Amino acid sequence: MFKVGQLAVYPAHGVGVIEAVEEKRINGEALKFYILRIMENEMVIMVPTTNAEQVGLRPVITSREVKKVYAILKDHDVVIENQTWNRRYRDYMKKIKTGSVFEVAHVLRDLFLLRLDKELSFGERKMLDTARNLLVKEISIARKASEASIEAEVESFFGASA
Repeated sequence: MFKVGQLAVYPAHGVGVIEAVEEKRINGEALKFYILRIMENEMVIMVPTTNAEQVGLRPVITSREVKKVYAILKDHDVVIENQTWNRRYRDYMKKIKTGSVFEVAHVLRDLFLLRLDKELSFGERKMLDTARNLLVKEISIARKASEASIEAEVESFFGASA
């Protein structure tokens, strides 16, 4: 159960603040909703409290989990499957939509590494930016550090700037 003022992560949208817990009547049934304002773009999302876990709403990661994310990002000994860009895009989008910070880290790492070998499609470049923004925002909150310093740290794992 999240409380008003608490930070939470909504899959594919990032970190938000629980602004309220409201009761609404839908089809004559009283349902409670978390009112979540996404920090990145001020979007407001209503999440039924009974479905919060199912939709992937979760707390911000801990510093211990940041270490696991960094381990994923630093692991460059991976084979990226040779697929068409649109197939890869669909696979990566599924990972981002899971809401798992570890899946998002895999997407970011794979796209960074792929970019070293070939030019990314427009969709892949946008996805790289999305994955980077989602991770940087959450890690900066978890580590109480600036987004700029976290972004520089993440990019240093790949020996390049984006």
